[in-house]
Amino acid sequence: MSLFDTEQAAEFRRRGWWSDETLSEAVAANAARVPGGIAYTSAELAITWSQFDQRADELARRLAGAGVTPGSRVAVCMSDGIEIHVVFVAIERLGATIVGIGAKAGVREVAHLVNQSQCQALITLARHDGKDAGTLATDLAERGIRLTHLVLELDPDSVRLRRAAADDTELWEVEPAALPDVAAHPDALFLVNSTSGTTGLPKAVMHTQNRWHYFHTQAVANGALERGEVMLSIVPAPFGFGLWTSHVTPIKLAAQTVVMPKFSPREAARLIQEHRVTVLCCVSTQFIMMLADSSLEEFDMSSLRVVFTGGEAVPYAQAVEFEERTGATILQFYGSNETGLLSGTNLNDSAEKRLRTAGRIAPEMNVRLYEGSTEVTSSGRGQPACFGPALSLGYLDDEDANTKLFTDDGWMLMGDICEIDDEGYLSVVGRISEFVVRGGKNISLAVVEADALTHPAIRHAAAVAMPDPVLGERVCLFAELHTGAELDLDTLLAHLTAQGVSRELFPERLEITPELPRSSGAKVAKGELRTLIAEKVSAELAAR
Repeated sequence: MSLFDTEQAAEFRRRGWWSDETLSEAVAANAARVPGGIAYTSAELAITWSQFDQRADELARRLAGAGVTPGSRVAVCMSDGIEIHVVFVAIERLGATIVGIGAKAGVREVAHLVNQSQCQALITLARHDGKDAGTLATDLAERGIRLTHLVLELDPDSVRLRRAAADDTELWEVEPAALPDVAAHPDALFLVNSTSGTTGLPKAVMHTQNRWHYFHTQAVANGALERGEVMLSIVPAPFGFGLWTSHVTPIKLAAQTVVMPKFSPREAARLIQEHRVTVLCCVSTQFIMMLADSSLEEFDMSSLRVVFTGGEAVPYAQAVEFEERTGATILQFYGSNETGLLSGTNLNDSAEKRLRTAGRIAPEMNVRLYEGSTEVTSSGRGQPACFGPALSLGYLDDEDANTKLFTDDGWMLMGDICEIDDEGYLSVVGRISEFVVRGGKNISLAVVEADALTHPAIRHAAAVAMPDPVLGERVCLFAELHTGAELDLDTLLAHLTAQGVSRELFPERLEITPELPRSSGAKVAKGELRTLIAEKVSAELAAR
């Protein structure tokens, strides 16, 4: 599937936005050019480009031995360590497609994405979500899903791949097989990952490598990135921001990348000092947490040159403070998992532009603005739509969702309301869909409400954003209960856990109310609820 005809693709290549080199080929080139150079580092492990290339080849052979063939779809659900990057390249070398699933996904979401993507295999680490890998196999089997479940163990000198099975405590070794004679193509389907939906379960977004190559070219230009950078990415790799910051750009630049399975502000600061990190990639919440932690004073941040951030609003005062205390320059992009980038700031922009806007529109992304079905680009305010080299291929096997994602003439829509000034700088001023942006993660309020209503005590529910000084927003659930029923937050969370709901979709506060306020049209007056919880939170913070 492609949105682009042959002439467009050729033009994208001519302009340098797309490439003929795949990520697997780039890894092999790095291994030949700088075999002893460090590719990835974690708290427990470091691996050179030569070792990375060898382990990816060895893992590909073992995956072939497990029955993965060209055209297979392989789900990868693991925390953000060195292993996930070796897995991605190994799958590519088999001519298969990666299905990236967030490490925090509940069994319901894993089952949905495995089904939606028609996966033949699932790869995890030996421990998944704090439990043995076999537990996930059992949970999936209870939902009628049986597929090859593989457990990966990696060190610089070897790869082990073992099979896990439902109700089976034994893991047995997978023997390697010959690699098929296939060659990946950078315009082919490379990765499927999930995105937050406004209703129901997540949708599956289809990616080519070349859309991320384009993003890489913009990051290099905006941040003046060069070979020899040391990058610290603390955004999960299966998702767009994490994908280019910890996988695509490091491989293309042969950069050393430091990975963290779980973010800690103190550990991030320590790693910056230890590895002389030059480029930090994080959401705003994470650098705000670093500001609030004393570690910025304890550790040497002087190597840090650029901070890439995105996924949520950048708070001006905290961003200025972070720059002053570290000497780094904060840059941001605006876009989505589906569209890629529409705009970005660069090192030549003033602090006012860098920190108060999402940057200048990329001309090749051809951004229009809409109000409903009417184009209002000339007004400078509306819902963005775009068409250019950063686009994904849309949603996998979801005609209804794709109809809403694209305009009638094939341009891809964002879910925000934006303003574009006379100089071409974009600012986000609102959202069309109801989401909470918690630490850079979009959480659909409609999904939170639907999940909560599965509890037998709840008659009606309304989820709203409540302000949070660190994460920006959290989810508060207001609930009407059935007569005589009682409910507290812990009981609700235990119910949601039993339903297989992802932890990221849990409400973090429960407010029981006799009756939800209603507007004149009988809809829940969420504005009143937002005001109520904001006032409560403000009073509680003041009391502390």
